[in-house]
Amino acid sequence: MKPTLLILAAGMASRYGSMKQIDGFGPNGETIIDYSIYDAIKAGFGKVVFIIKEEFVDSFKNIFDSKLKGKIETDYVFQNFDLKQYGIQEDIYREKPWGTAHAMLAGRNAVKEPFCIINADDFYGYDAFKKMSDFLTNEITDSQFAIIGYKIGKTLSDFGAVSRGVCNVDAAGNITEINERTEIYAKGDAIVYKENGEEYPLDFENPVSMNFWGFTPSVFKTTEEQFVKFAEANKHNPKAEFFIPLVGEYLIKNNIADFKSIPTDNKWFGVTYKEDKPVVQASIDQLIKDGAYPENLWA
Repeated sequence: MKPTLLILAAGMASRYGSMKQIDGFGPNGETIIDYSIYDAIKAGFGKVVFIIKEEFVDSFKNIFDSKLKGKIETDYVFQNFDLKQYGIQEDIYREKPWGTAHAMLAGRNAVKEPFCIINADDFYGYDAFKKMSDFLTNEITDSQFAIIGYKIGKTLSDFGAVSRGVCNVDAAGNITEINERTEIYAKGDAIVYKENGEEYPLDFENPVSMNFWGFTPSVFKTTEEQFVKFAEANKHNPKAEFFIPLVGEYLIKNNIADFKSIPTDNKWFGVTYKEDKPVVQASIDQLIKDGAYPENLWA
């Protein structure tokens, strides 16, 4: 059974200023998602599921259905504010969606095989998809999951702070701890994160989660249970977000599952800020010149 690619594409892109999930970056208007799916097909994935807001389904289908037809199975699922589907009867006010782990839950009825989940606006590179595909095909169990671990020094933006799940890894290559740091940036030759107004150092080589996670469908049950608790605990905190690293940390701390950190030397690039766009375009142009991708991706 081929693994499935689950793409987080329902975010509001508040810092970017527009729908970056379907913005064009390649020479023929290819989105970053196009390159991720191209790499996933090449790496052996058999299905792609888009997690989106329902009002954008026509836009996504117009962009992706025709070009992917016959290449990979596609499906669309919707992240929304309906809490009754999780047995929560109370209406809880929200200023923004509930976060990445809540978004992942939208795929629980569409995904029946080992899967990985990625961000729509991150460029991961073929090496990451190939390593994850191999893991999902040959190694994964309900108690052994994985992430692709990027070196934090290769994941920064030149135009502002970024959020990363900072990982501690043991001698066996398994993650012992994941800490979500919401304000990481370069300061001279150093890398720091800010918390409660204080700066703390980070090592260039430290692996971080770029939301490239490998799971079996068993993760959905735990995620739903934890989301119900999170929603109840944060019903008066309309900006609180239920992140995938929170689920990962719960599984690790409770000895439910280990997470293998699969290392990659790929340089991540992505679009957090509008100013990132020309950098991403130039990076893709260089990869095309190097022969990593054809100039017209789906020709």
